[in-house]
Amino acid sequence: MRRLAIISPLALVAAGALPGCESAPEDPVSRFSPDYRGVKTRLLDGDLVNFHVTMRGARTAADVSRYADCAAAQYTLIRGYGYARHVRTNVDEEGGIWRGDAVYTISPGLPAGLKTIDAEDVAADCAENGIPMV
Repeated sequence: MRRLAIISPLALVAAGALPGCESAPEDPVSRFSPDYRGVKTRLLDGDLVNFHVTMRGARTAADVSRYADCAAAQYTLIRGYGYARHVRTNVDEEGGIWRGDAVYTISPGLPAGLKTIDAEDVAADCAENGIPMV
């Protein structure tokens, strides 16, 4: 079992890991055909929610994290709130099955913090990109 960490795109840019405008030949990682296998949601305490997502075909841990963001956005809207704040996401991959364990707070107003989600915007983006939600 591999345990993976989510690395922000800004950290990759700062490290020089993202190429400029050059186009690279297509590799297997860039062919993306995800199989979203479900979301389990658990209310931990008032506004703190845990999401367990499972998928096959992720390119990286970031795809699993995005799936969790989509679930959190829809759940936030279902509860009548407008925003979520990402607390943490742990991602594991074993035998081609990726699992994410993510925690978010949900709130009616924009919460403090850097990793906030506007639930309507994120849910619309997820629907547009075919990522299932709660």
